[in-house]
Amino acid sequence: MSRSLEKFRPLCKMDTESNSQFSPPMKVLAINGSPNNNGNTAQALQILLDEMQKQGIETELVTIGNKTIHGCIACWKCREAQNGTCVAFPNDSVNELMPKLVAADAIVLGSPTYFAGINGTMKSFLDRVFFVSLGNGGLFRLKYGTAVVVLRRGGGTSAFDELNKYLQISEMTIASGCYWSAIHGRAPGEIHQDLEGLRVLRVQGRNLSYLLRLAEHGKGYISLPEREEPISTNFVR
Repeated sequence: MSRSLEKFRPLCKMDTESNSQFSPPMKVLAINGSPNNNGNTAQALQILLDEMQKQGIETELVTIGNKTIHGCIACWKCREAQNGTCVAFPNDSVNELMPKLVAADAIVLGSPTYFAGINGTMKSFLDRVFFVSLGNGGLFRLKYGTAVVVLRRGGGTSAFDELNKYLQISEMTIASGCYWSAIHGRAPGEIHQDLEGLRVLRVQGRNLSYLLRLAEHGKGYISLPEREEPISTNFVR
């Protein structure tokens, strides 16, 4: 070990500690925005999650793209209620999944690419979920996250950027891969022909696992950053 790293040695747990000894187990929730339960988006997410499972991390994949989910109507009732739910539409997947999202250590977002953006159901879901989070004190703050998009030919980078915006505004730490996380395929299973895209997903899964393990090792040693209250401004007053 280099001398520059030696001074940090007392802050680390035993190297011989296995991943399975983390208690409670770390949890990752992946959201499949596609309407297909086993289409390319679901398969791409599973490739990433498989790498995390190898590290002893608990994962779950949920499909929301085949649900009826209303878009946000900007009623601001979630901020008034302060109960971590969407008040306007209480009986759909948003409130059903909010407890799981809040409990997760990391959130993985996956979407097909529609007209160079994420698909409409995923957009409606994320707008409401993340607005509830931000309006209730930052429910996802300091969690970990990453995003994946699937496309036939083009528009993937803008869709990928759109997903990452939700993570960034929530003060989440984003795990990168070794390229922009877009994998190609139209018919279900075609993504497995995109060998470079598969590598990106595997690296991304391992990197997210690494961040979660670092966070686990740092508990009790490193204090969380202080939260600063939001300041809202605009350009007309």
